[in-house]
Amino acid sequence: LYPCNQKLLGFLILITYMLILLGNGINLCIISTNRHLHKPMYILICNLAVVDIMFSSTCSTTMISVLTYFYHLGDITECMALTLMAIDRLIAIRFPLRYHSIVTNSRTFLLISLTWLAGFAVIGFVISVVDSVPYCQPVIRYVFCEYASMIRAACVNPEQYFFIPVMISLWLLCGQFPFIVCTYALLAYSVTKLSNNSSKKQMISTCSSHLIVLFSYYAPKLVSGILTRIGVVLNLTERNAILIVASLVSPLINPAVYCTRTKEIRTRLADKFHSLKNSLRVKQYCL
Repeated sequence: LYPCNQKLLGFLILITYMLILLGNGINLCIISTNRHLHKPMYILICNLAVVDIMFSSTCSTTMISVLTYFYHLGDITECMALTLMAIDRLIAIRFPLRYHSIVTNSRTFLLISLTWLAGFAVIGFVISVVDSVPYCQPVIRYVFCEYASMIRAACVNPEQYFFIPVMISLWLLCGQFPFIVCTYALLAYSVTKLSNNSSKKQMISTCSSHLIVLFSYYAPKLVSGILTRIGVVLNLTERNAILIVASLVSPLINPAVYCTRTKEIRTRLADKFHSLKNSLRVKQYCL
């Protein structure tokens, strides 16, 4: 990139990062400060917000090993967070009368903890491989220091080191993604069987918000994978663009989707604004 383009790109990334922190921070504050929202679905939304903040924060650190670790940790935990949310909605629609006995807060916290532990273990092994190889290049030409760019900068044959990311990608794209798609297909079928129109509209609204989030996460990965499979060679700028979209668009969209399409969060956010507006009026009156 030319220096002027680098400055513009850096400014856009900074603005996007600030919006991500603001949006996800609002979600976390609203849910954590309202006991009525201390339910499994909102706990999962909080988990996704934490993952989004961590994932997008990898664009700000300059410590390569730390950046690589948290970049991939955020990527893998985001995928598992979306899987948990799909399972939660499946149980809510397929077993509505048993939902609260099956999906409890303690079980939700346990599943979230297991996903984080799995992420720590898998990515810890990946980083140990990255740290063990010698490097010939002092500069990484990619925006994010992900595994593939680190291995390409090393003084080794990169082909033999790509088995690990291929297996992780297969797990994410060929394992969890089809499972999530099948889950939402089953959800769509179950929604069509509902007789209550209000319940049907509520479920459609909830599931559509989840699908928007799912699409924003998987679309860049699928585009990159498809282009690679059909033999399209991407230049450095195009690869960096895909990395930026994959790392920042999903964390930016998630809080906006849940604030605007989840009635409870939307109502609580409106209440906060009204109370803030009233307090400002009182202060002006006192002055």
